[in-house]
Amino acid sequence: MIKAERQNLILEYVAKDKKVLLDQLSEILNVSEDTVRRDIKELSDQGLLRAVRGGAMHRSPIPMHYRDRQNVDVEHKKIIAAKALEFIKPNMVLLVDSGTSTLAAVANLPKDMQLTVVTNSFPVASVLEDHPKIEVLFIGGRLNKTSFSTTGYETIQTLRSIRADICFLGVCSIDLNYGVTGVDYEDSQIKKAMVETSKYIVALSTSDKLNTSESFYICAANLINVIVTEADPKLVNLSDYSNAGIEIR
Repeated sequence: MIKAERQNLILEYVAKDKKVLLDQLSEILNVSEDTVRRDIKELSDQGLLRAVRGGAMHRSPIPMHYRDRQNVDVEHKKIIAAKALEFIKPNMVLLVDSGTSTLAAVANLPKDMQLTVVTNSFPVASVLEDHPKIEVLFIGGRLNKTSFSTTGYETIQTLRSIRADICFLGVCSIDLNYGVTGVDYEDSQIKKAMVETSKYIVALSTSDKLNTSESFYICAANLINVIVTEADPKLVNLSDYSNAGIEIR
């Protein structure tokens, strides 16, 4: 079977089942998993599907609108949130972006912890309303109605005046070669500014976003200090990230 035939079959399976696995495709197509992985990479680069760890998915499996994204991977986000809170200490300045995983983490902050949270996210600011010891600094700008957050020049300029102890960064995609990338240009520019002005970066990401890439560049992967996923690092092979100097939780 020639490459064009294989890739057409891969696209057919993705269209039908929304997700395919490397080992399944390898058996169906009677080729090695490395061959399937290369085919998926080419199709992903063409924007025809989304490469994920262990296989491929339909190009846009995650809805863009904030209200819809809140209902995706809820249980995984709870696990990520619990792990992320291990990095927070009293009296820190915490910078939080507009991701739903970052919101889940912030919502679980102890109410008696003294902290300063800087954010451009309306939901993050709202959930901290009943945390009496947390000071909230909300960054103004133009409203992005899809993410319920502020964006634009004013937002970026304010971020550049802050030196946060730690940043909770919601991640759309991360790959050691392509870096951290996003699906929305303006939101990616905000995340880029957050990375540039924070002392320590904790990326919150479900494991299916690892080894994937989107259109808009945020930063090199090795600028991330820690990647927090729902997966158990002892059970999932993420050694490539560890070898690049990134802690995996």
